[in-house]
Amino acid sequence: MQERKPGSVSGDPMMERLRSAMAESGGWLPFDRYMAIALYEPGLGYYASTRPKLGRMPADGSDFVTAPELSPLFGRAVAAQVAQVLEITNTEEVFEFGAGTGALAESVLDGLASMGHAFARYTIVELSAELRARQQARLARFGDRIQWADRWPEAMRGVVLGNEVLDAMPVQLLHFDGERWAERGVAWQGGRLVFEDRPTGLQPPHEGPFLPGTVTEIHAQAEAFVATLAGHLAAGAAFFMDYGFPEAEYYHLQRTGGTLMCHRAHQSDTDPLEDPGQKDITAHVNFTGIALAAQDAGLEVIGYTSQARFLVNCGIAPLLEAADLRQRALAQKLIMEHEMGELFKVIAFATPGVAFEPIGFAEGDRLHRL
Repeated sequence: MQERKPGSVSGDPMMERLRSAMAESGGWLPFDRYMAIALYEPGLGYYASTRPKLGRMPADGSDFVTAPELSPLFGRAVAAQVAQVLEITNTEEVFEFGAGTGALAESVLDGLASMGHAFARYTIVELSAELRARQQARLARFGDRIQWADRWPEAMRGVVLGNEVLDAMPVQLLHFDGERWAERGVAWQGGRLVFEDRPTGLQPPHEGPFLPGTVTEIHAQAEAFVATLAGHLAAGAAFFMDYGFPEAEYYHLQRTGGTLMCHRAHQSDTDPLEDPGQKDITAHVNFTGIALAAQDAGLEVIGYTSQARFLVNCGIAPLLEAADLRQRALAQKLIMEHEMGELFKVIAFATPGVAFEPIGFAEGDRLHRL
């Protein structure tokens, strides 16, 4: 058992909810259940709160910045890929999961308009009431062509987008003692939240080797999400932008601490048991697992590359040339290797029979590395 400092004070509603959930499950919560409560519990979870989450600076009360928030040129470049798919599939709808403040939707729609491309609807699937309100205010100028949903659309035809969606899905934690794997969960002891390991038949999808003491994640929920997508995407393609690695890098021998990370006030920490509900909890994406889940569910994996290469392929260079100095400096972070350009990747899927070569992967496709 590995202890952590107190997660909250007595009487805190989130702690009461967690302790209730622990009692219902025998005094122990698997980490994915803990993470789900800390992030998504109605009225209590991080994403269910009204505090701002996305922004450029701590002064605006935000906790982290995403690529669409950093620069509208991100969405303007993505729009070129969206337009190609809409034209090839003869569809007119874009679906976005977890749209943040609406920054990506706004810049994609402006990009489509600048290309003279018509669209019928832009549907945002959003669970956070606070973020939905921000999206509605930001996108009001597009009128009723923007729609919102809080569940899966039954049959989607068009383009699906997801920026930093997969990394926010709850993960299971595993701990290796040198001989066997245990599942790491959360318990309550001595007035505080602690990590507690229990025997399990689970193990990473990679053979290793692994060093004793390794803690890592597995991604059943993100993989289930992609499999569910396959059941709802009737025609078209899906593009997910997120930070992560292919399996061999994700479970590298030297990555003994896993990838779990928390974000608050534009600072990072590695203690998810401190202040649950008050900060973001994420894990990097195992893109190999995501690709296999999509493929097993019937989708075709049509591309995988770095964010930098994807944006360059989609034409961000001329957009940079036309931008003013300040906007150019911000947008450069999208493609610089030491910023977001290399750590962030783009993976794409298509429904069977949609035969085309996506422009975002024209050069530098890394499908062979998954």
